[in-house]
Amino acid sequence: MEYITHFIDLFLHLDKYLSEVIQSYGYVTYLILFVIIFCETGLVVLPFLPGDSLLFAAGAFAAKGDFNLGLLFLLLAIAAVLGDTVNYEIGRFFGPKIAKQEHNRFLNKEHVERTHAFYEKYGAKTIIIARFIPIIRTFAPFVAGIGAMSYKKFLSYNVIGGLGWITLCMMGGYFFGNIEIVKKNFTLVILGIIFVSILPAIIEFLRYKLSSKPIN
Repeated sequence: MEYITHFIDLFLHLDKYLSEVIQSYGYVTYLILFVIIFCETGLVVLPFLPGDSLLFAAGAFAAKGDFNLGLLFLLLAIAAVLGDTVNYEIGRFFGPKIAKQEHNRFLNKEHVERTHAFYEKYGAKTIIIARFIPIIRTFAPFVAGIGAMSYKKFLSYNVIGGLGWITLCMMGGYFFGNIEIVKKNFTLVILGIIFVSILPAIIEFLRYKLSSKPIN
């Protein structure tokens, strides 16, 4: 039981335990990273998995030589694009039925409604913008599927957003993750990344509250 608990903790907080995982699993770490990025973007019930912080940490370890940068980028880019595609299909096939349910133990309707609001404001560009906002990142392709956005249109935004997200977060870790002050304050840096990621959502929420009228 203790082993299972430890494994779940590693899976949910891999950004913090990445060094330990690399030492224990070696090349299998590539697969583990692929699975987590795929699940974080592809499974609407797992929006709490590490995303931005994990990519930053992976980039930092790539700079140290623990990963092949090109291979890592390719695998995680595929995971991000494939994840959104699967999420879109889940929304297209199961979304309408789930959306009609008043209560669903696996789906937070508040998150879905929040993502709907972003679509109302930003349109299809939400697929790109949402890549940099935790929670909404996971729900955006799902909502796109519910809304029956054409797959061709969705795919173009999906690829642009996925490549941009992987590049910015991972290369940020590659170039800055091993700077001494960053290494000594790595936890604070990770928290900073998360804060910057959700900043657009915070600003939008404050604008909504101050205006006292729905987002349009």
